[in-house]
Amino acid sequence: MRRLVTVVLFCACAQAGEYAVLANGFRLHADRHEQADGVMRLYTGSGRIEMPVGDVVAFEPDGTAVEQANAPKPAAGEALCEPDARTLVKDAARYAELPVELVESVARAESAFHTDAVSKKGAVGVMQLMPETAAAFQADPKNVAQNIYAGALYLRELLLEYDGDVVRAVAAYNAGPGAVGKYHGLPPYAETHAYVNRVIGDYLRKAPAAGVSR
Repeated sequence: MRRLVTVVLFCACAQAGEYAVLANGFRLHADRHEQADGVMRLYTGSGRIEMPVGDVVAFEPDGTAVEQANAPKPAAGEALCEPDARTLVKDAARYAELPVELVESVARAESAFHTDAVSKKGAVGVMQLMPETAAAFQADPKNVAQNIYAGALYLRELLLEYDGDVVRAVAAYNAGPGAVGKYHGLPPYAETHAYVNRVIGDYLRKAPAAGVSR
């Protein structure tokens, strides 16, 4: 199977933890961090995430409440220009170091890129974030950019959790990690099977060179 992300597994010692504050306003939880050769390494329970040092603006101890700055408001008569959802999905995929086609396929299956989509279960926006998932990434699910970036980062976390297994990661995005853990793989839910087939099929059509173990 082609690995979509670099996974480094390790045995982590008990740590109080911290939050890395990113330049885009998001916070990522980590057990600890290291910096070397212009690369910041954030160590989590399942591996590590690497990013340029410049992407991290600060570190804060676990439990510190941080209010995100309010977005600037346009002056009277001035339009506030924001990237469209499709552009944000591409940018978020690159930021999360995931194949653009995969994140696009998830966004298409979740909401068809509709920023105002709300599911019966309360999932919101393009990436259909549940409130608890958005909260885990310190994101406002109604903010289009934060919704999309948090969704891409969540998908990355799932790929790390399942050692690059795209099927399990996509299934967990739909049905939750608990369901994937309970059934040790793809849950026997018709909705989840249809969702996984749709996302993987769309992804392979857009990126035919990608290998996915089924």
